[in-house]
Amino acid sequence: MFKKLLVANRGEIATRVIRACMELDIETVAIYSEEDTTSLHVKKADEAYMVGPGPIQGYLNIHRIVDLAIKVGVDAIHPGYGFLSENPKFPLLCEKKGITFIGPSSKTISEMGHKIQAREMMIKAGVPVLPGTDHAISDTDEAIKLAEEIGYPIMVKAAGGGGGRGLRVARDQKELIAALETAKKEAAAAFGVSEVFLEKFLDKPHHIEFQILADTHGNIIHLGERDCSIQRRHQKLVEITPSLMLDEDLRAHMGEAAVNAARAANYVSAGTVEFLVDNDRNFYFLEMNTRIQVEHPVTEEVTGIDLLKEQIEIAAGKELAYKQEDIRINGYAMECRICAEDPKKSFMPSFGRVTSYYSPGGIGVRIDGAIYKDYVVSSCYDSLIVKLIVSGGTWDETVKRMQRSLDEFKIRGIKTTIPFLEMIMHDPDFMAGKFDTGYIDRKPELMEYQEGWEPSDLVASIAAAIAAHHGL
Repeated sequence: MFKKLLVANRGEIATRVIRACMELDIETVAIYSEEDTTSLHVKKADEAYMVGPGPIQGYLNIHRIVDLAIKVGVDAIHPGYGFLSENPKFPLLCEKKGITFIGPSSKTISEMGHKIQAREMMIKAGVPVLPGTDHAISDTDEAIKLAEEIGYPIMVKAAGGGGGRGLRVARDQKELIAALETAKKEAAAAFGVSEVFLEKFLDKPHHIEFQILADTHGNIIHLGERDCSIQRRHQKLVEITPSLMLDEDLRAHMGEAAVNAARAANYVSAGTVEFLVDNDRNFYFLEMNTRIQVEHPVTEEVTGIDLLKEQIEIAAGKELAYKQEDIRINGYAMECRICAEDPKKSFMPSFGRVTSYYSPGGIGVRIDGAIYKDYVVSSCYDSLIVKLIVSGGTWDETVKRMQRSLDEFKIRGIKTTIPFLEMIMHDPDFMAGKFDTGYIDRKPELMEYQEGWEPSDLVASIAAAIAAHHGL
């Protein structure tokens, strides 16, 4: 097992990795920017070192991070998610310098990161894919011809990335021409590669992903699925396991396909195979995420398996202790992503000092976060500040527990998505399991929540009025 591990990330996921290392008796090293001096992951690590310059560049400089790792005697690096987690150059440099990268190989990251290559690999492995092109599209006339063959509506997708960036939907030829240009520009800006390809667009599908664990001894298992259909602009808001729309037969088929996908990619580590499921319950490969996912806690809650510890132990060469038949799903779990955003203002980021923080508790409630009272939420980073995870024996119990937990959760001083998430949890369609990727778009009434006043708000308003009256 590793003796010392550097976490090449920040915030919530860095704190999560550090906690796993503590249970494995591994010393931890945190990195941070000047902007992140008071971050929780800095406080929890055994050692912490400032990297720069600026609030972001230091987190992205692989040479500086690896040089620091060597200097302080680190034998492994965990990239978390985001930042460097899917940069194939990072594991290559780690290998060159004799440091273990906690994740898959550079080759796997590169192949799965290029959506056209990944698509071709899945076809050869017998994993279902959507009708689409097998090469990058640069010529408009060719795109028009192929779109007619595939059939509208159609997606123009970036070959070099995911997360909804570089993705546009076209329902006719005019929209296709505009979508090509926009998607290319977005892809170039986000991923440094302007290549795009075409795929059939499914209307109102379910977004289902399977959690994979694969070791260096050839063992690959899945730990069930997560339903990530509650999205806004292709960004996940709520994740659930198990999915309400899968039966045991479909779950088995999709799980087998996910394992086959991982085997075809020679995958090693924790990862996720993502699918779209149409209204006729046909499923199609979407992409493979070659890292730990933001929503991994829900799988941990229903399986009792610590995915971060498994990921670290796999990287250390340990064989999986579980066979597929050992995996049991107990009850339900749900995660709400709480972001520092104002839903009333088109989800504009909200930043500033957290003036009060009261988190929920009780049976089946888990908080994965990195903020606290007086913590300053910076405008330099992603708006995700806390993940609220609940579990229950039944779907109804899990929903009610999330309703109660969101009602208890008080974060003041900044705007958050808590009231918006509360509206979702109380929506009859959501409670009945009637949702897909188009759910948010069909529910403008979710924005009709009323923000309640807290005593602290009144005190702050009176103080501001007095200060204004006296010209302070």
